[in-house]
Amino acid sequence: MRKAPLHHWCAPRQPSARTGRSRRKSTTLIVLVALAAGLPQGNPASAQNYRSLNPDISLIGDFRAWYTPDSERNVDAELHEVETVFQAAVDPYARADFFIAAGHEGEGEYAFEVEEAYLTTLSLPHGLQLKGGKFRSVFGKLNRTHPHALPFIDTPSIYANYLGDEGLNDQGFSLSWLVPNQRFYQDLTVEITRGPGESASFVGQDTNRLLYVAHLKNFWDVSEASTFELGFSGAAGPNEGVQTTLLGGADATFIWKPLRFNTYRSATMMLEAFVSRMGVEVGDPPVTWGLFALGSYQLSRRWFAVGRFDHADVPDDRSWNENVFSGTLRWEATEFQKLEFGVRTASANETDRVTALLFRAVFVIGTHGAHEY
Repeated sequence: MRKAPLHHWCAPRQPSARTGRSRRKSTTLIVLVALAAGLPQGNPASAQNYRSLNPDISLIGDFRAWYTPDSERNVDAELHEVETVFQAAVDPYARADFFIAAGHEGEGEYAFEVEEAYLTTLSLPHGLQLKGGKFRSVFGKLNRTHPHALPFIDTPSIYANYLGDEGLNDQGFSLSWLVPNQRFYQDLTVEITRGPGESASFVGQDTNRLLYVAHLKNFWDVSEASTFELGFSGAAGPNEGVQTTLLGGADATFIWKPLRFNTYRSATMMLEAFVSRMGVEVGDPPVTWGLFALGSYQLSRRWFAVGRFDHADVPDDRSWNENVFSGTLRWEATEFQKLEFGVRTASANETDRVTALLFRAVFVIGTHGAHEY
């Protein structure tokens, strides 16, 4: 049997004067450190485990430039958006996230907006998590991702045409449930919100009509080097015609990232589609749809190539057929800085094809939070 160390068994009856001085010095040092850090006084030993009350703060800049040969002004540039992020645990039971954006409105003017501000619970039982405030909806694969974090510069047509350039962002409650599935990861989220202020599919009402959104995420580890995700989305809410819009979506994502070369090689394939039935006052409600397909490949440690195809109608016009081809070459200096070079060509119905060369620089200072996987 293993014996306890000798000093555990043979401690002196009374500490020596030297031992007492050493302990007093140690206690004094802990108190001084706590005072310097602004920690509450009391039991000095508790200062070692006390977390700072300061939130994680980051500032994100999104600078863009473009060239369009068919425009009167061929070259233009703008600081598209500056986003300030505050994130912290409120207490052991909840955390708070604030995203405040200053977006370019043209002619050098900027408009400040609370992009997101919500409280999330941390200790609900049975795999439940409740969120309340203003937040980006879980509808679709990309809606929760902020534009600066997307792997391409322009917004996919199905998101721009059906949810708006900034996506579906609303105020209300969101409840997610981690389904107790032993075979694969499964997460179900249900949201009830007041109705967005800016959206082609939905609009807020002065009445009690609300927007309802649901999303089911299914995730599998295919192998040690690859994963597969399948998602289903649904939304129902009022539109500008005082009728109801039903919007459904499905997305599939395959990611390959080999263990031995994950720093230098990876690939992503993604497909997402929307189907919309928008109620109108006169005639049959139009059923419209759209999709995008994406392929991304990591060329080296810092270089990535992305290609995307879009096809999309608009919610109230099935005859509008927009087709977009785009490509992006991305250089990631670190997780705090990236440069993107892109080309985009688009046409709709009988309109002439419009081509543009795009550039974006995204830079971050402060704490850089993890992005949605």
